[in-house]
Formats: sequence, C-alpha cells, structure tokens
Amino acid sequence: MENPRPEKVAVVNEVRRRFSESDAVLLTEYRGIKVSEMAQLRAALRQAGGEYTVYKNTLVRFAARELGLDLEDQLTGPTAIAFVPTGGGGDPVSVAKALREFAKGNPNLVIKGGVLGEKLLSAGDADALADVAPREELLARLAGLMAAPMQQFAGLLQAVPRSFAYGLAALIEQKGGAPEASAPAAEESAEAEAPAAEVEVEDAPAAEEAAADDTAADAPESDAPEVSASDATETPEASADADAAPEAQTDDAPADAEADTQEG
Repeated sequence: MENPRPEKVAVVNEVRRRFSESDAVLLTEYRGIKVSEMAQLRAALRQAGGEYTVYKNTLVRFAARELGLDLEDQLTGPTAIAFVPTGGGGDPVSVAKALREFAKGNPNLVIKGGVLGEKLLSAGDADALADVAPREELLARLAGLMAAPMQQFAGLLQAVPRSFAYGLAALIEQKGGAPEASAPAAEESAEAEAPAAEVEVEDAPAAEEAAADDTAADAPESDAPEVSASDATETPEASADADAAPEAQTDDAPADAEADTQEG
C-alpha cells in the first residue's frame, strides 16, 4: 500500500497480532447471512471459546503476507474470521464444530479453510477438524489410559494377600485342620530333649564300665566258702571222734567176716 492511512495500518497490525496469538484461525464467507443470524453465530462461537470478526480481504492479505501465510485463494468474497486465542480456554475443534453446526441450518455460511498452528488448512481439513473429539473428551481418554495401569497395579496388590489367604485356607483344609497351638512348643521341647538324650547315650558306656569293675571286685568274696564259727572253733574231742570212726568201722569189718564164716 502506498501512503496507507493510519486506520488501515492499525487494522493490518491488529489482524497480524491476532493471527500470531491464536491457536487456530478459520476463514468463512458470510454472504447472505442476516444481522440477527450473525449475532447467533457469534454467541455460539464465543461459547466455544472463539471470537468472530469481519475484515476486508485486502487488509487480511497484507497481514498474511507479513506472516508468510499464503491465503490468497481463501480471501475471496466477504470474509469473517473465527479466532481461537491462545490461553483463552478455547478449543479449535469446538469452534470448528460450532461453525459446521451453524452451517447445517444456514447454508450461506461457507467455511473456506484457515490455519492451525503453522499449518494451512483447506476447506476439507477444516471440516475434518470438526470430526475430532473435543479436547475435554481427549483429556478424559488420556486420563483413563494413564489411570488403567495404576488400577491394574492396585488390583494386583489387593489380589496378593487375597490369594495368599485362599492358599493358606486350602492348605489347612488339606492338612485336616488348623495346626495345634502346642505344636511349636512340642517341637521346641523335642529339640531341647535331643541334646540331653545324646548326653545320656555318651554317659552310658562309662556307667557300664564302672558297673563291670564293681562286679569284678565283688566276685572273689561271693565265690569263697563260708566258714561258720562252729567249724572254726572245732574241739579236740570232736577231732578225736572223727579219727576214731574209721578205725571202728575197720574193726567191725573183720568181725562180720568172721561171723559169716562161722555160720557157714
């Protein structure tokens, strides 16, 4: 523009700034739309987080050139632009859905294309953008995907003690009931008695040897003949009688022999 008027320069700067500060920009043609219908469309876009403004194609063209955007094919006919400001809480998908929803009831509204980030959008791209799920739904899906592993992990932690309890109950049932409380005490008692038994076994040979020695010492005394006090104090008369008895028997023998001879 040669010697542009300040008002036009201000508009070009405004369009350039709004392009730079928006997540998405959608260009539409509003030929034949009534003022009341335009107000309804603005309200719907505002609710979706968008701003709808009418600009002259010439001024938009200058701003697009300064930004390096090729929008020549889309700047035909009366143009109104739907901006989705960055950080304004708006969603490009929701704005695209609002435009398409309004166009269903009013064919005079034509979506020509736009810009998403640094990517140019054709009319088909803008229509496809309206088919994408809203940001809230996408965030909910993402949160669900992120929460699923945590839920599975929590379920696993809950299943471990539950499985252990089931396994323990099955083991007790297989063994015929719960083990008696005295079992550990009995085991400890058996372990305590085992060393004592070993000590007794080790002492047994020594005891047997001592008993054998005592038996050997007592053996001569038990085998020796006992001598009574009467035998030890035998009188001379008894000894003489004992010595005379054989002689008497000897003397009697010949007498018997002689008696037998005489009778014969």
